[in-house]
Amino acid sequence: MTGSTMASELPVEPQSFKKLSLKSIKRSLDLFSPTHSQLPPPDAESKKIRMSHKLHVEYGGIKSVSNQSAKNSTQNHVAPSTSNALVLSGSVNSEKTGTQSDLAIVQPKNLGDGNKAGKSTAVIPARATSERNLPTAALMERIPSRWPRPVWHAPWKNYRVISGHLGWVRSVAFSPNNEWFCTGSADRTIKIWDTGSGRLRLTLTGHIEQVRGLAVSTRHTYMFSAGDDKQVKCWDLEQNKVIRSYHGHLSGVYCLALHPTIDVLLTGGRDSVCRVWDIRSKMQIHALSGHDNTVCSVFTRPTDPQVVTGSHDSTIKFWDLRYGKTMATLTHHKKSVRALAQHPIEDSFASASADNIKKFSLPRGEFLHNMLSQQKTIINAMTVNQEGVLATGGDNGSLWFWDWKSGHSFQQSQTIVQPGSLDSEAGIYALSYDITGTRLITCEADKTIKMWKEDENATPETHPVNFKPPKDIRRF
Repeated sequence: MTGSTMASELPVEPQSFKKLSLKSIKRSLDLFSPTHSQLPPPDAESKKIRMSHKLHVEYGGIKSVSNQSAKNSTQNHVAPSTSNALVLSGSVNSEKTGTQSDLAIVQPKNLGDGNKAGKSTAVIPARATSERNLPTAALMERIPSRWPRPVWHAPWKNYRVISGHLGWVRSVAFSPNNEWFCTGSADRTIKIWDTGSGRLRLTLTGHIEQVRGLAVSTRHTYMFSAGDDKQVKCWDLEQNKVIRSYHGHLSGVYCLALHPTIDVLLTGGRDSVCRVWDIRSKMQIHALSGHDNTVCSVFTRPTDPQVVTGSHDSTIKFWDLRYGKTMATLTHHKKSVRALAQHPIEDSFASASADNIKKFSLPRGEFLHNMLSQQKTIINAMTVNQEGVLATGGDNGSLWFWDWKSGHSFQQSQTIVQPGSLDSEAGIYALSYDITGTRLITCEADKTIKMWKEDENATPETHPVNFKPPKDIRRF
């Protein structure tokens, strides 16, 4: 009968639960002791160990001490340790020279009384032992997810459809008193509608191409429009006619914004330039050049950076309005940045692209996080209200509502085309909240304007938040 079979037939001594627990505690202490990476206390006996002058250690390697040096040092050896090896990492003082050696001495465990002096002592460089003590991902403390839970918002519903335009509706802007809003269309007209009833008040003609941008001044009785005909116009709403035109763009003008505190107008277009205009004198103050492709989105703020632009070159630029130079360039997106939305209260803004919707801080432009879902379409327009409800409209007619704080999409609705339209005409080109933030207007490819509001009957019980914190959120 072989030795292995005999060993397997020997009775195993039953160990008490207390003894097993103490073993487990000792093993855990050896692994996770906070002093594990520190040097052991100096041992007087270990200083007596003399090392042969013939000892040679290769870089990063291990060599054995000769038998003769082992014989000379056996008389001064420490008593055999109960653990597998005694490791003295770091400084080993030499009696002759008084210098420190970067070596660690490992004494193999003696197997009973049969251990002879011929057994060799292994010498390991101290660097090799200290590298093992570095913290690893397996031993690091797991931090629980601190992702903020989304605030409950009531779902939004469509309550009115307005038809009247003869082409795609491309832009929208509200009056400061919230009594009316204006829309620009591919039929080259600007129409003014009553906010409460949705009735048409006025139609303005003057552009010879589709109207891509609109803005209403809060300081004057002026409305500004921009279109594919390279024209930027200033309308006097007391006379309902054009009183100024701003000439300078070399191609179609895609976006338009008014500075909140000074009489300055900003327009961006296909000539890759954002132009800054003096409203009264019609003079071009700056041509903010630096983008490599169409400037399709812009917003302004009272403090630096006063101008923020998004472009088809997939970058976002912050501009110094005083000197007309770039302050910063954000290159987080991989696709065209077609929409920007500044939060009305917080110092932050969101940017929309086909790859993701990203949130940034102001004024430094630090990346905060991505929204937790992907709309998986070209996002043409985006807006956010005071309650922190972000709305995004896609090229395929999808209208998604997001919680600003957490980035959770709490409603994913699809617009319905008006009868007689093709399904491919379900596209949202512009959207905006009214001044109160309680009504949303979408401008669509089926030539309609749709008005949305929150469902008054919805409660957290009828529409619970279905939210799961992200396990691994993309930070770029």
